[in-house]
Amino acid sequence: MYAARFSPNHAYRCPDPRGSVTLLGRTGIGFMAKLTTVYICSDCGAIAPKWSGKCGACGSWNTLEEDVQAESGAHERPAIVSNAKPVPITDGTLAPPERIRTSIHEFDRVLGGGLVPGSLTLIGGDPGIGKSTMMLQVSQRLAAQHGPVLYVSGEESFSQARLRAERLGAMHDHLMMLTETNIESVARHIREGDYRLVVVDSIQAVYSPQVPAVPGSISQVRECANELLRLAKGQNVGIMLVGHVTKDGAIAGPRLLEHLVDAVLYFEGEGRQSLRILRAVKNRFGSTNEIGVFEMRGSGLHEVPNPSALFLHERPEGISGSVVFPSIEGTRPLLVEVQALVGESHAGSPRRTVTGVNQNRVSLLLAVLEKRAGLHFSDRDVFVNVAGGVRLDEPAADLAIALALVSSFRESPAFSDLVAFGEVGLSGEIRSVSMARQRVAEAAKFGFKQCILPKGCARDAGGVLETAHAVDSLERALESGMEAY
Repeated sequence: MYAARFSPNHAYRCPDPRGSVTLLGRTGIGFMAKLTTVYICSDCGAIAPKWSGKCGACGSWNTLEEDVQAESGAHERPAIVSNAKPVPITDGTLAPPERIRTSIHEFDRVLGGGLVPGSLTLIGGDPGIGKSTMMLQVSQRLAAQHGPVLYVSGEESFSQARLRAERLGAMHDHLMMLTETNIESVARHIREGDYRLVVVDSIQAVYSPQVPAVPGSISQVRECANELLRLAKGQNVGIMLVGHVTKDGAIAGPRLLEHLVDAVLYFEGEGRQSLRILRAVKNRFGSTNEIGVFEMRGSGLHEVPNPSALFLHERPEGISGSVVFPSIEGTRPLLVEVQALVGESHAGSPRRTVTGVNQNRVSLLLAVLEKRAGLHFSDRDVFVNVAGGVRLDEPAADLAIALALVSSFRESPAFSDLVAFGEVGLSGEIRSVSMARQRVAEAAKFGFKQCILPKGCARDAGGVLETAHAVDSLERALESGMEAY
């Protein structure tokens, strides 16, 4: 296959059927290049000589995408730092760079305390979730406090970007807007200016004229990301890339892009709801457990300094299947409502629908409840949800989920002033979890008076709430959590 996707700035001719072509650029100087068709896995970046349904490296299905590569001469690329020499890691003369704070505290929290100069950050999310809005607000804050910021818009014209900035109140003289998609032109502006931050919106829109592929393809995304990485490290400027996502929720392009950058942030939340959660899935300079909570309004994204109140203000009282769980996201305690609905099944196979928690974990809890508590869920439809769109990954949520399931199964509401946390083992034992005192302290702040917690955590959390039910088994926890049977 030789009819590849090439830039219109070049002329091509194929002198023989074996795939050798001559590329004539603007200078009129020709060079020989060999076209090679390969297939690249969009998940792991592995290269295969022919297409197959399954990637042989990572095992993913239907991820191999066709790519045409032109090879010519040595594959030499500029170094990130020129004339670099080995330096002892204990050398104190090279102090670590000071973070640049954006004054958007929720954003700084997710980054680990602020933007690190010379870092390359990728932010992704569903269309319309607020990626460009967040980047424009961050750019305006940094421009107002720390100096010039370059915002590269590859998908909007200058007038469109200005209109959005006026609506968000993100206008500032130090915020420079560039509407460009050629990576060479973008790189020239970055080298000529002294910017504290560069935002590229989006990485799928920019292209390199040296790569014979359409913008957004695997080759273009990989080459443009590598060029921006060299600029970030060489110019010591923080660069943020906005990335599109696929229908599966992953960032479009090769998985190599996520390995290349220093931090990967995801915007989560339902587009029809105002709540947005910013989560770090990779961060070389901070924790990946922190989250930032925002609310989308007409004037842009606004921080939610007290997300526990937001998650609980619509919680119904006296309804079965609802239990409050004090979770820990990084260093922040967060109260969330765990909901469960158990009903009769009218189909041959009962439904198991889970949102916000691991479905395998819910299946494990159902098996433990059947075996240890004598409750039969095999002929019941089970639905579990975490209100507000929060995702719970820690096993400390096991006890709250189990109590919500039993509450709905027996149509018996849990105490309205009760919180619960603890890991449930296969034999029905309740295991200790970390940061128990921070959990109960957050519950006490919002007026909760009772807590069911593991027996091993009773000493750490003692004296904070009026009543602490320290339990060592699931049966004891069920006795303490229900108002009536």
